[in-house]
Amino acid sequence: MEQLKLDNQICFPFYAASRLIIRAYQPHLDKLGITYPQYLVMLVLWEQDRLPVNDIAQKLILNTNTVTPLLKRMETMGLIQREKSKEDERKVLVTLTQKGKEMEAAAAGIPEALMQSVTPGEVDLEALEKLKAQMQGLVAFLEKQNPK
Repeated sequence: MEQLKLDNQICFPFYAASRLIIRAYQPHLDKLGITYPQYLVMLVLWEQDRLPVNDIAQKLILNTNTVTPLLKRMETMGLIQREKSKEDERKVLVTLTQKGKEMEAAAAGIPEALMQSVTPGEVDLEALEKLKAQMQGLVAFLEKQNPK
């Protein structure tokens, strides 16, 4: 059954690359005291603060029941604050705390540090940018094919 061999799976290289990329991030995130999923939430909030939980979940392509426990832990850590919207009590708004805002400066060097860890010639950075664009297209296509 050739179709069931690991080497014949389209998804496995994506899964493996994702895990290895996250592993490369981890030493940098350990210094900040956060996990990779928490880092993703912070990226969303650094881009636009004071967002509803649903918007964060949508941007990260996660269900709200996955994001909510993550946000609770981040609130306990003092990085964010959650509050019910005054306009619509069904919505919970997430806002960065001062500690969360200050973390942005500490995290600003992470992308560059990761790129510097790649030895020139090992990875074609131009090809990597093209691959990123292709992956974004694939993600958009899959989201349309498999809506929540």
